[in-house]
Amino acid sequence: MILEIRRYTLHPGKREEFIQFFEAVNRPALKAAGMLVFGPMRDTEDQDKVHWLRAFQTMEERERIKEAFYGGPVWADEVEPVVMPLIAHFEASVVSTTEGFEGFKGTPEL
Repeated sequence: MILEIRRYTLHPGKREEFIQFFEAVNRPALKAAGMLVFGPMRDTEDQDKVHWLRAFQTMEERERIKEAFYGGPVWADEVEPVVMPLIAHFEASVVSTTEGFEGFKGTPEL
């Protein structure tokens, strides 16, 4: 399984606005596109940071789903214009799980 660990630094005071939009619009759109989405999660040490994860079965699936989502109208018309002005900086790590990986249920699946 391929996981993206995403870390966002938001403009000061924008975290709750980002989270509300993410939960109401962005997460459902990402899931509808075929992504497994976990989060958002508030950073406990920095009030302007949010973390979240998304998961894919393979790198090929990741590329296909991302291209379709980011090239489509939901991102361009509904998500990007709202979230990008809230974000000061973001980074993502793309990792693959090991054979011994345990998901949230104590099994190899998430």
